[in-house]
Amino acid sequence: MKKLAFLTLAFFSMTLAVAQKETEKAVIQTTLYCNHCKACETCGQNFQKNMLKIKGVKMYDLDEAAMKFTVYFDPKKTNLDKIRQGIANLGFDADEVKANPEAYEKLDDCCKKA
Repeated sequence: MKKLAFLTLAFFSMTLAVAQKETEKAVIQTTLYCNHCKACETCGQNFQKNMLKIKGVKMYDLDEAAMKFTVYFDPKKTNLDKIRQGIANLGFDADEVKANPEAYEKLDDCCKKA
């Protein structure tokens, strides 16, 4: 019985270790012109609805003050270039990838450069 409990614990520990290795973290510089994007009715919903639709993105956080996205993703399903392009398709710059002009035009005026 002790061996079975030990083997079960070992199996779950290995599974957890493998699962943790499948997630990478990246910090992506963006451009935000307002100070309330996460709380903004349309922009906040845009992030919530579409960031997690980028294949492989598991979780993200937007730091409005630092203008940075911290993205947690599965490197087996995506890479940084695809994530940057996904953010650009939302209308925001992502490191050296410029915002998609059509998506940018759809943003609220508060999120556009004055």
